[in-house]
Amino acid sequence: MKPSGEDQAAPAAGPWEECFQAAVQLALRAGQIIRKALTEEKRVSTKTSAADLVTETDHLVEDLIISELRERFPSHRFIAEEAAASGAKCVLTHNPTWIIDPIDGTCNFVHRFPTVAVSIGFAVRQELEFGVIYHCTEERLYTGRRGGGAFCNGQRLRVSGETDLSKALVLTEIGPKRDPATLKLFLSNMERLLHAKAHGVRVIGSSTLALCHLASGAADAYYQFGLHCWDLAAATVIIREAGGIVIDTSESQAAFSSKFSTQASSPRLQEKQSEPWRTGRHPRWGPVGLPHSSLDEPPRNKMGCSPL
Repeated sequence: MKPSGEDQAAPAAGPWEECFQAAVQLALRAGQIIRKALTEEKRVSTKTSAADLVTETDHLVEDLIISELRERFPSHRFIAEEAAASGAKCVLTHNPTWIIDPIDGTCNFVHRFPTVAVSIGFAVRQELEFGVIYHCTEERLYTGRRGGGAFCNGQRLRVSGETDLSKALVLTEIGPKRDPATLKLFLSNMERLLHAKAHGVRVIGSSTLALCHLASGAADAYYQFGLHCWDLAAATVIIREAGGIVIDTSESQAAFSSKFSTQASSPRLQEKQSEPWRTGRHPRWGPVGLPHSSLDEPPRNKMGCSPL
């Protein structure tokens, strides 16, 4: 990707410049590891379901990122997917906090499907400051800094601005859950969306890269159940800095308080894409279109992590 004109302008340095540069370098290093491992044999384990996969490379990359950052920034906190899966508490405080998904698209990675990414978000005082996402096989580096714009390989990103659902390409993900209630809700919402005459619906196997496509204008809207903060943190900054919106179904701009989240390129399109599934209901997550009302999880703050 060759930037030109105003698109070539580099984002202004912010107060967390050293942290941002560290995230970029670590994402690139992690991407090299993942590219090499993509074609090799893998040891695969499962977590919450047979479709919720983890490999030794997930752990290797996560350990690399955290150990390097902890050495440079010993007072910082960390929230990471595989650590959370192993029982680590996801607690977002006002301290500088790194939010890490070492391999987004692990199922793709296992099958050598070349759509995988490293995602690193950074929050201070529970506000997202920047996000770095690296598409490992296409070598595309997506970055966004609060107030500093969103870029891919140095070229400024802008959402499409599409307002007509009948002209929109919508992205979603199935997620690892395969219980009857989740599948019924997923399929019924897909049917409603297609009846609403969206141009098309795509599932690519990586929520962070789907969100980057939204930020770049290649897609117009995104929705998914069951996202975690490591799925959303980095991408949220990138989308917002590209001119898009990120909200949950309670219409909160925070977008981390719910197990359902919807992203869109414009407020008008977001409203239209939400209409087809507002009547849906999930037995665990409560009514779709209303704030999260989980029966068996602790209250969550706006980053989707347990408060102090």
